[in-house]
Amino acid sequence: MKYYLIVGEASGDLHASRLMAALKEADAQATFRFFGGDLMAEVSGQPPVKHYKEMAYMGFVPVLLHLPAIFANMRLCKRDIAAWKPDVVIPVDYPGFNLKIIRYVKSVLRYPVYYYIAPKIWAWKEYRIHNIRRDVDELLSILPFEADFFEGKHHYPIHYVGNPTLDEVTAFKATHAGKRADFLADNRLPDKPVIALLAGSRKQEIKDNLPDMIRAAQPFVGHQLLVAGAPGIDASYYASYIGSADVKVLFGQTYRLLQQAEAALVTSGTATLETALFDVPQVVCYHTPIPQIIAWLRKRVLKVKYISLVNLIVDRELVKELVADTMTVEQMRTELERLLTDKAYRQKMHYGYIEMELKLGKPDSPRRAAELVIKMLNNSKSVQ
Repeated sequence: MKYYLIVGEASGDLHASRLMAALKEADAQATFRFFGGDLMAEVSGQPPVKHYKEMAYMGFVPVLLHLPAIFANMRLCKRDIAAWKPDVVIPVDYPGFNLKIIRYVKSVLRYPVYYYIAPKIWAWKEYRIHNIRRDVDELLSILPFEADFFEGKHHYPIHYVGNPTLDEVTAFKATHAGKRADFLADNRLPDKPVIALLAGSRKQEIKDNLPDMIRAAQPFVGHQLLVAGAPGIDASYYASYIGSADVKVLFGQTYRLLQQAEAALVTSGTATLETALFDVPQVVCYHTPIPQIIAWLRKRVLKVKYISLVNLIVDRELVKELVADTMTVEQMRTELERLLTDKAYRQKMHYGYIEMELKLGKPDSPRRAAELVIKMLNNSKSVQ
């Protein structure tokens, strides 16, 4: 069968590539075309129609400035889907772009749409449930609490297939012993405890979060500060915000870094889940402009109590969240000191992480998702 996937950022490229690999195993005739990245290209043996790096705009002003390019990418995507005639279109997260594309796919082309990684409308823009109900044939979820939202609140059925991040971390642990001596030698690092800084995957996030993270962690002179370098971000970009601080950036080694970290400052997102799965005590830090106003809006616009996946999954504040007006250097420093020195606090977080992992279920989510996609396609064809 012919699968058309649409991805708009690095995490989507990773998750979609795993899904594609599983589809190839289950469907010997599988062929792919996609908007995506290098990992998807490795699986398919073909380059993307459009690379996600040419699409990843974040924030009101960047989006506004790139509107002509965004509209051009949408036109290209629609034309390409129409010309290729896939058996199914699989959007992967990235709702701002994907929900517009699938409106065309359903209303004009009338191809099946199986959405992988449900849009996070439980956080905000809940009105998008109407778009999903109208344009999505099947919705595949990777977060266990989404069933209550989509099925319980909106009576829209979803398929929870497990969480691919759990698969990725589990697979990494199985093949990497995590020997500290090797990690230090490979990166020419001193034998000092590690504080990991995960400042986000986009330039704006790094610009907003990294300088304050460094200032908060610098007083812990017995530790070394290591930044998880994001794919597609040049080392010189990090250097412009690190300056003369004694901080090193490690690229392509986020999981190795987390294996060795004693504590972490983490920007909200999948990184909070990854940090928890490596059992690293963390504080979630997310800078916003005009923080007092954002804090006021957060209470009135956001539909959830928490911003980190860890807290959302366990449904309580297991890890401290410093957002908007509460994200200050002083607050981060205070919380980091607690993570490093309060054994009872660390132990409580450890047991919470175990609870979170149990709620995620078992690994092998890409295989379950692929088998479900194929089964649903075969069923729909038999009905026609």
